[in-house]
Amino acid sequence: QVQLVESGGGLVQPGGSLRLSCAASGKIGSIEAMGWYRQAPGNQRELVATIPSTGSTNYADSVKGRFTISRNNTKNTVYLQMNYLKPEGPADYYCNADIVSPATLWSNSVWGQGTQVTVSS
Repeated sequence: QVQLVESGGGLVQPGGSLRLSCAASGKIGSIEAMGWYRQAPGNQRELVATIPSTGSTNYADSVKGRFTISRNNTKNTVYLQMNYLKPEGPADYYCNADIVSPATLWSNSVWGQGTQVTVSS
């Protein structure tokens, strides 16, 4: 069983920073793309940023220049550095990863449980 566990959410003032982490554990052959998504109450889940195993990162227009996604393949961890945060009500940030099973070599999309971020004074 593969699990993604996010951490680093919380309450921060506008203009501040937060760093989210997401660690994958379990039976992992390899990890392909990883990403962060967010969902505010009553809204659909939307892409924030993605990072492939190799290649270029991708960001939502709303976070370009402020957020940075990175990964540590040795630790099976993806990070989201969020700077110059803008006011927003509570939103849940979810980690996603395409994880290849060592047994079947099939890739499965796995989601974390989410971590809440609130940007408010």
